Amino acid sequence: MGNPNKAMADKGIMRWVDERFPATQMWQEHLSKYYAPKNFNFWYFFGSLAMLVLVNQILTGIWLTMSYNPSAEGAFASVEYIMRDVEWGWLIRYLHSTGATAFFVVVYLHMFRGLLYGSYKAPRELVWIFGMAIYLALMAEAFMGYLLPWGQMSYWGAQVIISLFSAIPVIGPDLTQWVRGDFLISGITLNRFFALHVVALPIVILALVVLHIIALHEVGSNNPDGIDIKKKKDETGKPLDGIPFHPYYTVKDVVGVAVFLFVFAVVIFYFPEGGGYFLEKPNFEPANPLKTPDHIAPVWYFTPFYAILRAINFSVFGLDAKFLGVIFMGAAIAVLFVLPWLDRSAVRSIRYKGWISKVMLVLFAVSFIVLGVLGVLPTTDGRTVVAQLCTAVYFAFFLLMPIYTRLEKTKPVPERVTG
Repeated sequence: MGNPNKAMADKGIMRWVDERFPATQMWQEHLSKYYAPKNFNFWYFFGSLAMLVLVNQILTGIWLTMSYNPSAEGAFASVEYIMRDVEWGWLIRYLHSTGATAFFVVVYLHMFRGLLYGSYKAPRELVWIFGMAIYLALMAEAFMGYLLPWGQMSYWGAQVIISLFSAIPVIGPDLTQWVRGDFLISGITLNRFFALHVVALPIVILALVVLHIIALHEVGSNNPDGIDIKKKKDETGKPLDGIPFHPYYTVKDVVGVAVFLFVFAVVIFYFPEGGGYFLEKPNFEPANPLKTPDHIAPVWYFTPFYAILRAINFSVFGLDAKFLGVIFMGAAIAVLFVLPWLDRSAVRSIRYKGWISKVMLVLFAVSFIVLGVLGVLPTTDGRTVVAQLCTAVYFAFFLLMPIYTRLEKTKPVPERVTG
């Protein structure tokens, strides 16, 4: 039997805390009494996995900064020092570099689930917008961190991306110089990117994650059927098709976490460089402004948008190809923010949408993957044509959505979740 005095003491401590901070209330609202649909499936693992990877990135990032030297003279050498001389430094560095890849894998799958089941539709527009803001902040965070190893690909990749600002008419050259902090990428650029990467952007990401979760728990989670479980409640006010998030989904997520950590560990211990896609071969050479790598490409999670940029090799209305490419690349991300207002379907889930929506979603996913592959390869005439076709499919998915989602015939949605 438990010690009744200890139990009373624990209750007394919690009462003392609750009088000063709503700890129990928060636990109940967001876990033990937060009712989630009972038909969550495989696709609902990735939200919790994103949280896990975020914690990994923050903790390993803090540890790496203890031995990192954010200067043009010492950055590359400090990374080598971490890998060779710091105790377990190689593991911490691989946890962080592989964690960046894992972050984008789980985030892309998490976003795809939103597309699959219409999690962006009313009343979850703000949930989606906060999620997209997290994605945009993650891209900035990853880009800033990509320069920090101060290797050849880090240096020249950043050079290419930052130079895109110069394509903006009138303010482009001054804006590019302002971003670099110098006339070319130098230790000043490295130092300011370091500050943004380890201080400013993590604060922004954490704040957005909190807003994302608060907005989600305010309107309730979506489900594979796209049914609002709050509409059907029992006499006590509990959703008939809902179960408490804790302990049911916290235990379920443990299974997903275990499988993820197994795969994550295999990559870290056996394939930490990812065949040159996680840690590129040129990045094992220190940055050299006088030596350009044979092929410059951003890290893989940026390559779909980089392929869109390169696919625009023509001028329209007096706009040169470079500036037009920047517009298309920015539009490819911006259009995601307005997705909730593009989908005019009467149903949420792909299960009950018409065949056009299903075909368009498949084409969109294939085009995104193909663009990602093309983005890491050198350009040829044939690859440029394929990239242009995939770019057209990418934008057609969004821009034609108000038409095909309104016109297509949908299936009847059941009153209760189907499992």
